[in-house]
Parts: sequence; structure tokens; C-alpha cells
Amino acid sequence: MWCCLSGVANRKPRNVVKDRPMKLPSICLIVLVPAWFAIASAQAAAMAPNGIERLLDAIARIESRCDPNAVGDGGRALGAYQIHRVYWEDGTELLGVDWPHRDATDPKKARRVVKAYLLHYGNGKSLIEMARIHNGGPCGHKKKATVCYARKILADGSLLPGLHGP
Repeated sequence: MWCCLSGVANRKPRNVVKDRPMKLPSICLIVLVPAWFAIASAQAAAMAPNGIERLLDAIARIESRCDPNAVGDGGRALGAYQIHRVYWEDGTELLGVDWPHRDATDPKKARRVVKAYLLHYGNGKSLIEMARIHNGGPCGHKKKATVCYARKILADGSLLPGLHGP
């Protein structure tokens, strides 16, 4: 059974009839089909419009309790999403607009910038990986420092289903 999954498929089991293809045991299908379906479903949920919208809402709640006038990190992070200048510059460039960083306190502009940033850098990622990207930059989903932030987003509870993707 395991030779189909373990990378030793070239080695023939002793009881295989010569020139007959090896059949996958039905147990492989029982395990692999539901796993594939779960991955595909989670990925679709993460990319669904309501998935990203729920993530944006959760981020605003965690970052500032949805306060568009919030200022943090010694004055460097602005708005409901607590956006730093570099993040803002990336997001506005992705949108093709030229908005100053102080506009991060405008709820509609800030939401558009964060959404563009996450859809760009989080393309193909799960919602929780996107949250980690928001917190840690383009490679934030790989940083140990963003795990605590991910736990806060999880504790918010509004992202289920679709939280864990491929």
C-alpha cells in the first residue's frame, strides 16, 4: 500500500504478477479524495469575496477595535488597520493611486489598500496566512513572529470556514 505514496514505486512487491499494473488500494482513495476536497473547499472559501471581507473586518477589530483614527507604534501606524508607510506605499502602488499615508485614517481607502495588498501578496494563500502577511509583510506567513498575531485572528472567530487553505 505505501509504495504508491512513499516514493519507492519503482520497487515491485514480491506478489505482483509480471506486466500487470499495480492497482492503488481503495484505502488510498478513501484517504486522498476527502483530503483533496477539503483543500479545494478551503482554498475556494479563502478566495470567496466574503472570505476576504471577513478577514478585513477581523484585522480591523484586532488592530484597533475598528477605530479609523487610531494611531499606534509611536505614530507610525495609522487607521483601523494600523498601516505603516511602507505597507501603504505598496498597497497604493498596487491600486495605481497616489494617496498620502495620512489617508490610512480614511476607512474606505484603507480597506481598499489592505485588500489590494493581501490579494497581491497572499495570492493562493489561506486567510490565516493573509492575516500573517498583514502583520509581517509580504513574507509574514513564514515568520515565527506572526504566529501570535494569527492566534489573535483565530480567537476572533469570524473567519471560519475557509481559514486554513492549501
